[in-house]
Amino acid sequence: MDISVPARLQWFENQQAILVHHPLSLPLLFFSLFFLLCFNRVWPAKATNLPPSPPKLPIIGHLHCLGTLPHRSLQALSEKYGPLMLLQLGQTPALVVSSAAMAKQIMKTHDIIFANRPITTASKLFLYGCKDITFAPYGEYWRQMRKICILDLLSVKRVQSFSFVRKEEIANMVNDIKQSCSLGRKINLSGLIVSATNNIISRVALGRSWGTEYAELTTQVMDLFGILSMEDVFPSLGWIDVLTGLHRKMKKTSKTMHQFVDEVIEEHVLGRNDDNRKADQKDFVDILLDYEEDPTPTFEFTRENLKAVIIDMFVAGTDTIYTTLEWAMAELVNHPNEMKILQEEIHRVVGDKSEVDENEISQMDYLSCVIKETLRLHPPLVMVIPRVSSARSDIDGYNIPANTRVIINAWAIARDPKIWDKPNEFIPGRFIKNKVDFRGQDFEFIPFGAGRRGCPGISFGITSIESILASLLYWFDWESPSGNTNEKIDMSEAFGLSVHMKSPLNLVPKFRT
Repeated sequence: MDISVPARLQWFENQQAILVHHPLSLPLLFFSLFFLLCFNRVWPAKATNLPPSPPKLPIIGHLHCLGTLPHRSLQALSEKYGPLMLLQLGQTPALVVSSAAMAKQIMKTHDIIFANRPITTASKLFLYGCKDITFAPYGEYWRQMRKICILDLLSVKRVQSFSFVRKEEIANMVNDIKQSCSLGRKINLSGLIVSATNNIISRVALGRSWGTEYAELTTQVMDLFGILSMEDVFPSLGWIDVLTGLHRKMKKTSKTMHQFVDEVIEEHVLGRNDDNRKADQKDFVDILLDYEEDPTPTFEFTRENLKAVIIDMFVAGTDTIYTTLEWAMAELVNHPNEMKILQEEIHRVVGDKSEVDENEISQMDYLSCVIKETLRLHPPLVMVIPRVSSARSDIDGYNIPANTRVIINAWAIARDPKIWDKPNEFIPGRFIKNKVDFRGQDFEFIPFGAGRRGCPGISFGITSIESILASLLYWFDWESPSGNTNEKIDMSEAFGLSVHMKSPLNLVPKFRT
């Protein structure tokens, strides 16, 4: 193995390749790391009975083990070192969990101990010091925010009330594809899905569509959340992020996002007196402004809280829906027989109607199977948003120290051959008799996490995915640009906070008559 200093730092160079590097950043980095090694206690005191750990390098520990696709690298390591594995990521100890049984221990048995999130550079800058729901520290504030989210923003009733938004935006997307059909040319389906998803989320959360400019902003935010900054792994060397340009890029993008949200809120404030919408058709900003104007005696809801929650909803919601749809369509084109079975089901249920009615989707059992299988193979968050232990705990006989970061590899768990037959193959039919679900009760299948910190937006996301996917397959047949059914779509991954397809999904649609 090449253990030269440049090789050890290659991981950081890959992560920050998009940034502008200061000419003195690497020499200063070498000096700083040398200083840490010689004069600081980089490693924590030796604890007893820790989980297994691969050999580590000086200073950086196991950072070099992550590779360009960490979920795959960590899966390979877990096959050798076991489902509980302790890594040292710079100065940060991290427990990697790669089995359903161990995930259940973390997210159910010891859920309270592991209910906190680590505070990262990105979450501090973008979310006003973690005043949102996803990254907020576990406690009374988080409980109140989650209650608002579940009861007022993302309840089943609220999700159903916005069916007209999904209907209109899906119709717009279908019309755009129909125009391409008449020309017989390929389309960038990834781009169309992003646009439709962004418009749905924008209208539901922000009141109206805000255009492609803000869809691109959402992508930039997600990309930056996926970068592990120097400060995140070497807190004492956070100043190096300034030299590399990462801190400047994060500050610039967060400022743009905050200005955008300010503009959205100001538009809502000015229009509140003239707003005649029904209560169940208020968008998320309207509902949160109600809380700001009339806070409860025990819960202060400020403008920063409001903005942090809106960024949570807008960014995470768009990315989750888009990513799942992109992978689902790619898998179906690569498996035409599965696509045919699903299309036959959709047409049998919908009949000759001019649109797919959301009320009929519950009758589409195979559609549910296809979505479950897509989420199994391609979870939106391949590694559940990390947690951090608030106290010492014992997991499977091992000692887990306090302040240990926990990385749950949902991707590896969903491909565990001890649980899943032919785990790397796309087989939707496996869910016909298998009632395992993704809502956090079955730990072998946790694309949205589980326990207290599980994703509260599952119903909204799945409803949108079902509606869009059913419409794409009701109106059109799909094939690869070459027209050769033996030529498969490239399924290469691009890693970030969520894992997208590396290349845009270009397909040829054919209108079904």
